[in-house]
Amino acid sequence: MTEQDEERVSSGSPRRRAMRTGAIAMLPIMIGIAPFAAVAGLAGTHNGFSIVETAAFSLFAYAGAAQVAALDLIGGGAGAAVVIVTALIINLRFIVYSAALAPMFADSGFKERAAGSYLLVDHAVALVSTRTKDMSRRDAVAFYTGACLVFWLTWQLCSLIGSFLGSLPETGVAAFAVPISFLALLAPQFTERPKVFAALVAAIVAVACAGLPANLGMMLGTAAGIGTGVAMGWSAAGEESA
Repeated sequence: MTEQDEERVSSGSPRRRAMRTGAIAMLPIMIGIAPFAAVAGLAGTHNGFSIVETAAFSLFAYAGAAQVAALDLIGGGAGAAVVIVTALIINLRFIVYSAALAPMFADSGFKERAAGSYLLVDHAVALVSTRTKDMSRRDAVAFYTGACLVFWLTWQLCSLIGSFLGSLPETGVAAFAVPISFLALLAPQFTERPKVFAALVAAIVAVACAGLPANLGMMLGTAAGIGTGVAMGWSAAGEESA
C-alpha cells in the first residue's frame, strides 16, 4: 500500500468520520452561540480587562455564562471568593453532565478525559445523548471531541472580536450587553412553574441585597433561586407520584 493509500484510509477511519460528524452537527448551534461569545469578550474589556487579558481569561476560564458572570463581578469589585463561589454555583450542572458522560470515557486515557472535561459544554452533551447511541465508545468520544472543538474555536474567536469591540470608545450600549444577553438566555427557560418562581426569587433577593459589599447580592440571589427551584421541583414530583 502506498503512502497516499494509507493516508486515504486513515482519513476515512470511523474515528475521523465520527469527529467530522460531531463537528458538522455542532455548526448550526453556533449561529446562536456566536453573539453570546462576543458578549463574553465585550464583558471583559468593558470591565477593565485588556484584549489580551480577556483572551487569556477566556482560555483558562472557559465557562460560558459563568465566565460572563465572573467578568462582571470582577469589574464590579467583587472579592475572589465571591467570584469563585458564584461561578461554581452557576456550573453545578456540569457535575450531572460529567456523570452522564463518564461511561463513554471508560476506555479513554487521562489526557483524553482531561481534554474532554475542559471542552465540556451543554450543547455537546445534548448532541451526544441523541446522536451516538449506535456508536462505539471510541467513536462517541471522537464525535464529542469534534463537536466541542467547533464550539471552542467559535467561542474563542467571537470572544476575541467582542473584546475588541468592547475596547472601542464608550457608546452606552456595552453597559447593557451583558444583562440583555442573560435575559435572552433565560427567556426560553420560563416554561415551568419551578423555573419561573426560581427566577423571580433570585431577582428579588439579588435586588434587595444589591447594597451588600463585594457583590454578595448576586451570589445570594443565585443560591435563593436554585433553592426555590429545587424545592418546587421536589414538591411537583411528590404531587405527581401521589
